[in-house]
Amino acid sequence: MTVSRGRTAVCVTALATTRAVYQALRTRAPGTSARWRRSNYAGRTVDLYAGPATALGAAAGAVLAGSSSAARTAPAAALVVLAAGACGAYDDAVGADDPRRGFRAHLGALRRGEVTGGAVKLLGIGAASLGAAALLKERPADRLLAAVVVAGAAHCVNLLDVRPGRAGLGVLALAAPGLLRRGPAGAFAAVPVGAAAAVVLDDLGERTMLGDAGAHALGAALGVAAVVGNGRAGLAVHALGVIAATAYGDRTSRSATGPATASRSHPHSPA
Repeated sequence: MTVSRGRTAVCVTALATTRAVYQALRTRAPGTSARWRRSNYAGRTVDLYAGPATALGAAAGAVLAGSSSAARTAPAAALVVLAAGACGAYDDAVGADDPRRGFRAHLGALRRGEVTGGAVKLLGIGAASLGAAALLKERPADRLLAAVVVAGAAHCVNLLDVRPGRAGLGVLALAAPGLLRRGPAGAFAAVPVGAAAAVVLDDLGERTMLGDAGAHALGAALGVAAVVGNGRAGLAVHALGVIAATAYGDRTSRSATGPATASRSHPHSPA
């Protein structure tokens, strides 16, 4: 398989899997319909089917992208994407009405013995990112930087999901340049491209939304692509970028008030 065909195959796999799961959920989703419905920023009713669909699609693409790399690459990438999606799905289910925003609020609640949806995301995605980094990199410093990049990217994409299509388009814009890279880096860049492309038009059309499940899964896939394609210097630059973006988003989410700043499911925070 050539490098270009590898990227194409990965992109098509992620897109087709995402689309198939999305259509299956639209036809017959488990649970009640209320479980899958939210009001967006404009008060229109949208579904949450794009979230689990993109998580599963990105995981399938990651398995294929890593199939020609080191043996640990594919499971590491797929598991962190699925873990990020699962933690986000938990918050979609239990945290929709929680007014607390930002790391401080969720960590403060945790110190009082209350486990919020934001705390589950913060700790769960952080732990999954550390586990994936341990499989993707050899040296301790590189592993730490890689974990920061993956977890930070997941939270940063979540920060974008405040208007129809914004997170999906952001992922496409950030991941597309990576398609020009040779080797595994290009293949892993195709993962979030394919998964996001599968649902971005439905998101823009206000029929569905990524929610925390989809945004975190796509962000984790984006982070994995950065980790696979960079050495220590590149990882350090990416880590500084996601830390700065997360800190800015955390501050903004805590200070924002009023309906204009509300997320489509609930005001997103980086935690």
